[in-house]
Amino acid sequence: MNIVVENLTKKYYSQKAIDNISFEVKTGEILGFLGPNGAGKTTTMKIITCFMAPSDGTVRIGNYDIHENQDEIKKKIGYLPESNPLYQDMPVLEYLKFAAELQGVEKHKIHSRIVEMVQVCGLDVEKHKKINELSKGYRQRVGLAQAMIHDPEILILDEPTAGLDPNQIVEIRKLIKELGREKTVILSTHILPEVEATCDRILIINNGKIVADGTADILRKQSQGQEILKIEINDAPDKNEIISSLQNLESVALVDIIPDSGNMFLINSKEGLSSKRNIFNLCVSKGWVLGELTPIETKLEDVFRQLTTN
Repeated sequence: MNIVVENLTKKYYSQKAIDNISFEVKTGEILGFLGPNGAGKTTTMKIITCFMAPSDGTVRIGNYDIHENQDEIKKKIGYLPESNPLYQDMPVLEYLKFAAELQGVEKHKIHSRIVEMVQVCGLDVEKHKKINELSKGYRQRVGLAQAMIHDPEILILDEPTAGLDPNQIVEIRKLIKELGREKTVILSTHILPEVEATCDRILIINNGKIVADGTADILRKQSQGQEILKIEINDAPDKNEIISSLQNLESVALVDIIPDSGNMFLINSKEGLSSKRNIFNLCVSKGWVLGELTPIETKLEDVFRQLTTN
């Protein structure tokens, strides 16, 4: 089931939490929804899930509109908010039964759905405890289980791995990727490696506006702008000759020496040009040994910082 966000705006008095944003998430796609604190991520997710009304614009979930079909939309969505509100005094199994009844799961299916969620979310050892007796990581698992108990077509997950240990994070990532094969998933997190490992596409929001939309590779390439290479050249009689020869290549914009590394250099190519072949041919013609030629990719953290730092 597709999500289509059109010209969405949310105002708090004179301040715009989100400012005329539009995007689409398709069935079977996992969208990483990124942004600094206060960028508008949670506001957007609350509007999509019908927890909050927009000031302008709309969201369509399949054929349903948030202004006209809120009850139908809520049945289609599983939502794990960042705060993960749980009834602390309820035992895990009792809470999941309550969540299933609340979501309208048919009575004869409730037991099997609870058994499946306990298994899928790794709650078997802790299932008889009260929620307030669980660690933060296990409470997060209970939140995931309640979001999925009614087998929704769409999952909206706000910081789903908060408080989990590294092993649990890997398990939840795997679960989200499996769910993403047949469901529409929006995943908000501050853990950028998690986005790269889990998401098909990344959308970055800053100051209420979308500043980037694409795969991690596309965003890195767009941010990088020009080719950066790390190279090592050996068997040259003089380092200055290497630098001079590299600077004379028509594709090279800048040559930097990597300190304390022997004959290793960073090469910035000119916009739109590649220096790989020219460097290789130079070494062949000079009889030098090209020990390394490695493209340097911009990290997703650098892209995020570049796009969200004023």
